[in-house]
Amino acid sequence: MKIPFEPEIFDVKINIHLILEYLAFFIAFRYYLILRKTSNDSISNGNRLSIILGAVLGALAGSRIIGFLENPDITLSTENLLALYNLKSIMGGLFGGLIGVEAAKKIIHEKQSSGDLFTFPIITGIIIGRIGCFLSGINEFTYGKETDFIAGMDLGDGLYRHPTALYEIIFLIMLFIFLKNKNSNTKKESGLLFKVFMISYFGFRFVIEFIKPNTFFVFGLSSIQWLCIICWIYYFPVLKRITRNAN
Repeated sequence: MKIPFEPEIFDVKINIHLILEYLAFFIAFRYYLILRKTSNDSISNGNRLSIILGAVLGALAGSRIIGFLENPDITLSTENLLALYNLKSIMGGLFGGLIGVEAAKKIIHEKQSSGDLFTFPIITGIIIGRIGCFLSGINEFTYGKETDFIAGMDLGDGLYRHPTALYEIIFLIMLFIFLKNKNSNTKKESGLLFKVFMISYFGFRFVIEFIKPNTFFVFGLSSIQWLCIICWIYYFPVLKRITRNAN
Protein backbone atom coordinates (compact mmCIF):
# COMPACT_ATOMS: atom_id res chain seq x y z
CA MET A 1 0.00 0.00 0.00
CA LYS A 2 1.31 3.41 -1.00
CA ILE A 3 1.27 6.30 1.47
CA PRO A 4 -0.41 8.76 1.22
CA PHE A 5 -3.29 6.31 0.77
CA GLU A 6 -5.74 8.00 -1.60
CA PRO A 7 -8.42 5.52 -2.70
CA GLU A 8 -10.68 6.41 -5.61
CA ILE A 9 -14.36 5.62 -6.12
CA PHE A 10 -15.68 6.36 -9.61
CA ASP A 11 -12.52 8.39 -10.33
CA VAL A 12 -13.12 10.56 -7.24
CA LYS A 13 -10.33 10.68 -4.65
CA ILE A 14 -11.51 9.86 -1.17
CA ASN A 15 -10.17 11.87 1.79
CA ILE A 16 -9.44 8.87 4.02
CA HIS A 17 -8.35 11.09 6.91
CA LEU A 18 -11.64 13.01 6.92
CA ILE A 19 -13.67 9.80 6.77
CA LEU A 20 -11.76 8.25 9.67
CA GLU A 21 -12.03 11.52 11.62
CA TYR A 22 -15.84 11.45 11.40
CA LEU A 23 -15.81 7.71 12.13
CA ALA A 24 -13.70 8.38 15.23
CA PHE A 25 -16.30 10.83 16.59
CA PHE A 26 -19.16 8.43 15.84
CA ILE A 27 -17.56 5.34 17.38
CA ALA A 28 -16.22 7.23 20.41
CA PHE A 29 -19.66 8.68 21.17
CA ARG A 30 -21.39 5.32 20.72
CA TYR A 31 -18.77 3.74 23.02
CA TYR A 32 -19.44 6.46 25.61
CA LEU A 33 -23.21 5.80 25.47
CA ILE A 34 -22.63 2.07 26.02
CA LEU A 35 -20.33 2.72 28.98
CA ARG A 36 -22.79 5.15 30.55
CA LYS A 37 -25.67 2.71 30.12
CA THR A 38 -23.74 -0.10 31.81
CA SER A 39 -22.24 2.00 34.62
CA ASN A 40 -23.57 3.51 37.81
CA ASP A 41 -23.29 7.13 36.74
CA SER A 42 -24.10 9.39 39.69
CA ILE A 43 -24.47 12.49 37.47
CA SER A 44 -28.01 13.29 36.31
CA ASN A 45 -28.95 13.28 32.62
CA GLY A 46 -29.38 17.06 32.56
CA ASN A 47 -26.03 17.74 34.20
CA ARG A 48 -24.27 15.18 32.03
CA LEU A 49 -25.67 16.90 28.93
CA SER A 50 -24.41 20.27 30.20
CA ILE A 51 -20.98 18.74 30.81
CA ILE A 52 -20.86 17.31 27.28
CA LEU A 53 -21.86 20.71 25.87
CA GLY A 54 -19.09 22.36 27.89
CA ALA A 55 -16.61 19.75 26.65
CA VAL A 56 -17.60 20.28 23.01
CA LEU A 57 -17.41 24.08 23.16
CA GLY A 58 -14.13 24.01 25.08
CA ALA A 59 -12.65 21.43 22.69
CA LEU A 60 -13.61 23.48 19.63
CA ALA A 61 -12.05 26.64 21.06
CA GLY A 62 -8.93 24.95 22.42
CA SER A 63 -8.36 22.95 19.24
CA ARG A 64 -8.44 26.06 17.05
CA ILE A 65 -6.35 28.21 19.40
CA ILE A 66 -3.52 25.68 19.69
CA GLY A 67 -3.81 24.89 15.98
CA PHE A 68 -3.26 28.57 15.21
CA LEU A 69 -0.34 28.83 17.67
CA GLU A 70 1.32 25.95 15.82
CA ASN A 71 1.00 27.88 12.56
CA PRO A 72 1.41 31.57 13.43
CA ASP A 73 2.61 32.45 9.92
CA ILE A 74 -0.92 32.12 8.52
CA THR A 75 -2.30 35.66 8.41
CA LEU A 76 -5.84 36.65 9.34
CA SER A 77 -7.47 37.37 5.98
CA THR A 78 -10.53 36.38 3.96
CA GLU A 79 -8.30 34.39 1.60
CA ASN A 80 -7.05 32.26 4.49
CA LEU A 81 -10.43 31.65 6.17
CA LEU A 82 -10.59 27.99 5.09
CA ALA A 83 -6.99 27.35 6.13
CA LEU A 84 -7.63 29.03 9.49
CA TYR A 85 -10.78 26.96 10.02
CA ASN A 86 -8.91 23.73 9.30
CA LEU A 87 -6.20 24.51 11.86
CA LYS A 88 -6.89 22.22 14.77
CA SER A 89 -5.04 20.25 17.41
CA ILE A 90 -6.19 17.21 19.38
CA MET A 91 -4.06 18.44 22.28
CA GLY A 92 -5.82 21.79 22.31
CA GLY A 93 -9.13 19.98 22.00
CA LEU A 94 -8.41 17.78 25.02
CA PHE A 95 -7.23 20.59 27.27
CA GLY A 96 -9.90 22.99 26.01
CA GLY A 97 -12.51 20.29 26.63
CA LEU A 98 -11.18 19.88 30.17
CA ILE A 99 -11.53 23.62 30.84
CA GLY A 100 -14.99 23.60 29.23
CA VAL A 101 -16.12 20.74 31.47
CA GLU A 102 -14.83 22.40 34.63
CA ALA A 103 -16.55 25.66 33.64
CA ALA A 104 -19.84 23.84 32.97
CA LYS A 105 -19.63 22.05 36.31
CA LYS A 106 -19.11 25.36 38.10
CA ILE A 107 -22.18 26.83 36.41
CA ILE A 108 -24.46 23.86 37.22
CA HIS A 109 -22.88 23.28 40.68
CA GLU A 110 -21.92 19.68 39.89
CA LYS A 111 -19.38 18.31 42.37
CA GLN A 112 -18.88 14.78 41.00
CA SER A 113 -15.89 13.96 38.79
CA SER A 114 -17.08 13.36 35.25
CA GLY A 115 -14.04 12.34 33.21
CA ASP A 116 -13.79 8.59 33.77
CA LEU A 117 -16.63 7.70 31.39
CA PHE A 118 -14.95 9.69 28.62
CA THR A 119 -11.49 8.11 28.98
CA PHE A 120 -11.75 4.94 26.89
CA PRO A 121 -13.97 6.51 24.21
CA ILE A 122 -11.45 9.37 23.84
CA ILE A 123 -8.53 6.94 23.49
CA THR A 124 -10.48 4.90 20.94
CA GLY A 125 -11.36 8.02 18.96
CA ILE A 126 -7.77 9.27 18.91
CA ILE A 127 -6.51 5.86 17.70
CA ILE A 128 -8.97 5.86 14.79
CA GLY A 129 -8.11 9.46 13.95
CA ARG A 130 -4.38 8.72 14.03
CA ILE A 131 -4.88 5.83 11.61
CA GLY A 132 -6.22 8.45 9.23
CA CYS A 133 -3.21 10.68 9.93
CA PHE A 134 -0.81 7.81 9.24
CA LEU A 135 -2.53 6.87 5.97
CA SER A 136 -2.43 10.53 4.90
CA GLY A 137 1.37 10.61 5.16
CA ILE A 138 2.85 14.04 4.50
CA ASN A 139 -0.59 15.46 3.69
CA GLU A 140 -1.11 15.84 7.44
CA PHE A 141 1.42 17.48 9.76
CA THR A 142 1.72 14.45 12.03
CA TYR A 143 4.85 12.99 10.47
CA GLY A 144 8.31 13.05 12.01
CA LYS A 145 11.78 14.20 11.08
CA GLU A 146 14.06 12.37 8.68
CA THR A 147 15.71 9.37 10.32
CA ASP A 148 17.96 6.35 9.80
CA PHE A 149 16.06 4.52 12.54
CA ILE A 150 14.75 1.06 11.61
CA ALA A 151 11.14 2.30 11.92
CA GLY A 152 11.70 5.07 9.35
CA MET A 153 9.16 5.11 6.52
CA ASP A 154 8.58 6.90 3.23
CA LEU A 155 5.40 8.84 3.96
CA GLY A 156 5.08 10.29 0.49
CA ASP A 157 8.03 12.61 -0.13
CA GLY A 158 10.71 10.00 -0.80
CA LEU A 159 12.41 10.58 2.58
CA TYR A 160 12.53 8.12 5.46
CA ARG A 161 10.81 9.76 8.41
CA HIS A 162 9.66 8.82 11.90
CA PRO A 163 6.03 7.62 11.53
CA THR A 164 4.99 9.53 14.66
CA ALA A 165 1.28 8.85 14.06
CA LEU A 166 2.07 5.13 14.14
CA TYR A 167 4.13 5.56 17.32
CA GLU A 168 1.15 7.30 18.88
CA ILE A 169 -1.25 4.53 17.86
CA ILE A 170 1.00 1.93 19.50
CA PHE A 171 1.35 4.03 22.65
CA LEU A 172 -2.42 4.58 22.91
CA ILE A 173 -3.16 0.87 22.48
CA MET A 174 -0.70 0.09 25.29
CA LEU A 175 -2.20 2.87 27.44
CA PHE A 176 -5.72 1.54 26.78
CA ILE A 177 -4.69 -1.96 27.91
CA PHE A 178 -2.84 -0.59 30.95
CA LEU A 179 -5.80 1.52 32.09
CA LYS A 180 -8.22 -1.35 31.51
CA ASN A 181 -6.11 -3.55 33.77
CA LYS A 182 -5.86 -0.79 36.40
CA ASN A 183 -9.52 0.24 36.11
CA SER A 184 -10.56 -1.49 39.34
CA ASN A 185 -7.90 0.46 41.27
CA THR A 186 -8.74 3.83 39.72
CA LYS A 187 -12.44 3.33 40.52
CA LYS A 188 -11.54 3.87 44.17
CA GLU A 189 -11.11 7.57 43.34
CA SER A 190 -13.64 9.13 40.98
CA GLY A 191 -11.96 10.93 38.09
CA LEU A 192 -8.54 9.31 38.60
CA LEU A 193 -8.78 7.24 35.41
CA PHE A 194 -9.13 10.36 33.24
CA LYS A 195 -6.39 12.18 35.12
CA VAL A 196 -3.94 9.29 34.61
CA PHE A 197 -4.81 9.29 30.91
CA MET A 198 -4.20 13.04 30.56
CA ILE A 199 -0.90 12.92 32.46
CA SER A 200 0.31 9.93 30.40
CA TYR A 201 -0.81 11.16 27.00
CA PHE A 202 0.46 14.72 27.44
CA GLY A 203 3.76 13.30 28.72
CA PHE A 204 4.08 11.14 25.62
CA ARG A 205 3.26 14.05 23.32
CA PHE A 206 5.86 16.24 25.03
CA VAL A 207 8.55 13.68 24.18
CA ILE A 208 7.37 12.88 20.66
CA GLU A 209 7.43 16.57 19.69
CA PHE A 210 11.24 16.43 19.73
CA ILE A 211 11.22 14.19 16.63
CA LYS A 212 8.69 16.26 14.69
CA PRO A 213 9.84 18.95 12.24
CA ASN A 214 8.42 21.89 14.19
CA THR A 215 9.53 25.33 13.08
CA PHE A 216 8.01 27.60 15.74
CA PHE A 217 9.50 27.55 19.20
CA VAL A 218 9.33 29.59 22.41
CA PHE A 219 12.43 29.07 24.56
CA GLY A 220 13.25 25.94 22.58
CA LEU A 221 9.84 24.27 22.99
CA SER A 222 6.88 24.02 20.62
CA SER A 223 3.40 25.30 21.48
CA ILE A 224 2.28 21.70 22.04
CA GLN A 225 5.11 21.12 24.51
CA TRP A 226 4.19 24.26 26.44
CA LEU A 227 0.60 23.02 26.59
CA CYS A 228 1.89 19.68 27.93
CA ILE A 229 3.77 21.55 30.67
CA ILE A 230 0.62 23.53 31.55
CA CYS A 231 -1.35 20.26 31.74
CA TRP A 232 1.24 18.70 34.05
CA ILE A 233 1.20 21.79 36.28
CA TYR A 234 -2.61 21.56 36.39
CA TYR A 235 -2.40 17.90 37.44
CA PHE A 236 0.71 18.26 39.60
CA PRO A 237 -1.09 17.42 42.89
CA VAL A 238 -2.43 14.22 41.30
CA LEU A 239 0.95 13.35 39.80
CA LYS A 240 2.64 13.94 43.17
CA ARG A 241 0.11 11.70 44.93
CA ILE A 242 0.45 8.91 42.34
CA THR A 243 4.25 9.03 42.55
CA ARG A 244 4.14 8.95 46.36
CA ASN A 245 1.75 5.97 46.42
CA ALA A 246 3.91 4.08 43.90
CA ASN A 247 6.94 4.22 46.22
